[in-house]
Amino acid sequence: MSQTGARRRLVTRLVTTETIESQAQLSRLLSEAGFEVTQATISRDLEAIGATKMRDGDSARYRIQSPDEIMKARSALAATVGEFVGSTTTTGQLIVVQVPPGAAHLVGGRIDDAGVPGVLGTVAGNDTIFVAVDERFRAAEIAAEYLGG
Repeated sequence: MSQTGARRRLVTRLVTTETIESQAQLSRLLSEAGFEVTQATISRDLEAIGATKMRDGDSARYRIQSPDEIMKARSALAATVGEFVGSTTTTGQLIVVQVPPGAAHLVGGRIDDAGVPGVLGTVAGNDTIFVAVDERFRAAEIAAEYLGG
């Protein structure tokens, strides 16, 4: 059994049985199990197992969505984008999304829930959302495919 495979099986078990709210928390749990890894390795492992950070009440935690959940969340994102997104602009690894006043939190939440590959997270104001994109992905492609840009 490879070190990577064993670690990813553990990450999968931890994400499905524990409430993992941060990569730092996951790093501590992996360290306790004998796996000393970097934050970049944890990010790759989470991506490899299909884990995304999802809202859970007032907090957020990592979760592995079923294919049906992903399809439903992406459908909701597409409908929301069609209704609310006015424009998108990319700069480096950032997508700036313009929406009507008061709609940013709704749209940002739908982006977060959809588990879009390469999206690290969103920051929503009143009428603007910043979408941070992992450097291994092209922000313009994500904007075009998922955000109507």
